[in-house]
Amino acid sequence: MKSEKGYVSFILHAHLPFIHHPESEDYLEEEWLFEAISETYIPLLLNFKKLEEEKVSFRITMSITPPLLSMLDNKLLQRRYIKYLKKHIELCKKEVVRTANDKKLNELSHYYLDRYSNDLHVFKEVYNCNLIEAFKYFQDIGVLEIITCGATHGYFPILYVNEKTIKAQIAVGVQTYEKYFGKKPRGIWLPECGYVPEADKYLKEFGIEYVITESHGILYADPTPIYGTFAPIVSPDGVICFGRDIESSRQVWSSISRLSW
Repeated sequence: MKSEKGYVSFILHAHLPFIHHPESEDYLEEEWLFEAISETYIPLLLNFKKLEEEKVSFRITMSITPPLLSMLDNKLLQRRYIKYLKKHIELCKKEVVRTANDKKLNELSHYYLDRYSNDLHVFKEVYNCNLIEAFKYFQDIGVLEIITCGATHGYFPILYVNEKTIKAQIAVGVQTYEKYFGKKPRGIWLPECGYVPEADKYLKEFGIEYVITESHGILYADPTPIYGTFAPIVSPDGVICFGRDIESSRQVWSSISRLSW
């Protein structure tokens, strides 16, 4: 039996709703960003760097949405993230003392003390508080392709009530990308993966070559794709469409189906 070869595309979607409250430091929602930096963005960058140092030829595509770019570039939020880390470091030090007689909890306390201390060092000393430039570096050396998203992550099938809003979402998404990365994006992660055919002309207008859409955006195409979501399709206007994999998406997002560990 002849074996078939194919490719697996790793496409990461980095997005958070825009949260910024200069009038108060007591907004829980801002911690969504701080947690994401410590739990996702810094670990990603550190692993990219490790792969580079080990001369591993990796290729990853990743969206960074306009709201997230705006928050990562915000000086006030950068300062508050540092304050967030220092607060957690102080708490961890107290936990190290408090759990001195409990080996497991003490090891856990030390782990988080080291983790947050390293985050503070990396954020301030290594990346100079600029995670956008850190991601841009990996794009510039050719191992990471960063793509854009809608301006506010607005859902196109709903926004199409007024077609100009879709054009604006794409236009601002491209403009924001150019501001931070110095060139136009080739791809876009459609907000919530929502596709409408009427958006194609605007995607083409702003130079978008391919989109990431929901699985049924591929499966319900006319004509029905032979390979389902396992291969991209091309719209009548020439936009290449990649669909999310059904099974892996279900394991991540479904409240009923969960991956068995």
